[in-house]
Amino acid sequence: MTILTKEQFLSAYQNRKSCRYYDPERKISAEDFEFILELGRLSPSSIGSEPWQFIVVQSQALRDAMKPFAWGMANALDTASHIVVILAKKNARFDSEFLLESIKRRGTTDPDDITATLKRYESFQLNDMPILQDERALFDWCSKQTYIALANMMTGAAMVGIDSCPIEGFDYAKMNQVLAEAGAFAPSEWGVSVAVTFGYRAKEIAQKARKPLAEITKFL
Repeated sequence: MTILTKEQFLSAYQNRKSCRYYDPERKISAEDFEFILELGRLSPSSIGSEPWQFIVVQSQALRDAMKPFAWGMANALDTASHIVVILAKKNARFDSEFLLESIKRRGTTDPDDITATLKRYESFQLNDMPILQDERALFDWCSKQTYIALANMMTGAAMVGIDSCPIEGFDYAKMNQVLAEAGAFAPSEWGVSVAVTFGYRAKEIAQKARKPLAEITKFL
């Protein structure tokens, strides 16, 4: 396994800035974009739930349909090489088929082990979070996992010289409606969590501003 240096990682982080203006003539190769998606797929998630789907919006007709309400990516809708809308799972209860499948996918097949695992999940969702009695809280829990995948995709893209920008600036109800009507997902099972644009910057981006480490860190 090739070990990257700390300097290489920091350089990519320093160069990764939210890109609002993409070069429309430069497109990400299929190989590089598959690499970005793979970083999302391999990301960690709470209790191994993987509560995400990645909707890649390449249709210009769909992008045009987003223009009236997706103000946060107004410039990117015509110029970004790729736009990804990340979905989060709805109703991911401890006793759902969705979480049962995730347990089996990780190799747990013994009925007693499955029952014990589900009991732990029930206690987690009922007592530790707690989120079990609130449909919105369950969705927000899954949405938080999608941001792990989002960050890994953007960081990995930066490591290979590809720009990106995370997007929450849109009307969520309308985004859900447009994509559901396009057949992207069943709205009873999934909902829009966040979006992200990818491509190559059309111009230099101002230096990022960040608080000093001492201001945001406490050692106890």
